[in-house]
Amino acid sequence: MSTITFDTHEFVKKLKDVGFSEQQAEVITDLQKTTVSNTLEQARHDYELDDLATKRDLRETELRLELKIMETKADLIRWVVGVGLLQITIIAGLLLKIAGTI
Repeated sequence: MSTITFDTHEFVKKLKDVGFSEQQAEVITDLQKTTVSNTLEQARHDYELDDLATKRDLRETELRLELKIMETKADLIRWVVGVGLLQITIIAGLLLKIAGTI
């Protein structure tokens, strides 16, 4: 998550330039910092910003899923070939059995 930077020195300087005293400018700056911090924390809570997935997270998940799919395809091919060979063996055995009894 990116960090929001707040230049307090610049903020105080601008407040003093428009007529605020040093003390007033510092109080307003502290209040502004607190408000920004509270707003950001509330947004994190309301929108669950800490649980958002990044592009990197999504890419890693995509790669893991692709690997699982390839493994599943390989297992499926093994089963299909195995069952096919078993069927051929059973059919050949039955044909030999039938041919031997006729």
